[in-house]
Amino acid sequence: MSVTSSLPAALTVAQPAAPVADETAPPPPVYHYAYQPPPKGRFQRLIDRLPAWSGPAGVGALIGGGVAYTLLMNPTRAGATDPPTCIVKLLTGFDCPGCGGTRAAWYMLHGDIPAAAHHHAPLLFAAPFLAYLYVSWTVNKLNLPFKLPVLRISNRALVGFLVAWLAFSVLRNLPWAPFTWFFV
Repeated sequence: MSVTSSLPAALTVAQPAAPVADETAPPPPVYHYAYQPPPKGRFQRLIDRLPAWSGPAGVGALIGGGVAYTLLMNPTRAGATDPPTCIVKLLTGFDCPGCGGTRAAWYMLHGDIPAAAHHHAPLLFAAPFLAYLYVSWTVNKLNLPFKLPVLRISNRALVGFLVAWLAFSVLRNLPWAPFTWFFV
């Protein structure tokens, strides 16, 4: 005997009827769990309206400014008694990972590759890769009838370069015979 059949008719629980489609009811909510980016601000809308050549032109202007500064300032004419301009070398006496980079760039611009390697060997190694990355990005961004292949540098190669740069930064400060050649 079931529980509902023993109860009086007023106390029985009515079974719900089959749902009836109500055309005036709103549809069930749809939940979107994907990331919704924030609305674009004024600065981002300005960037979106810039022509395609403006990015490579801006980077080219910065590179040109750096080259002009290096050529005009001639960082190689500092004397042995002049105070160093690098804050790390001024305070500690050690060459930092970037010490000699401007002088190496000056020597590269003048075609003196051994002197550039003496001042900053990792920059000399990375310069052709960086130049090709810039040229290929510029050519591919300008919608020219030809495209250059993009240089894909693996994570292993990038980590290897950074480890070699760190080793160069440490070894160049050692006061023994083969390492003193890199001391600037």
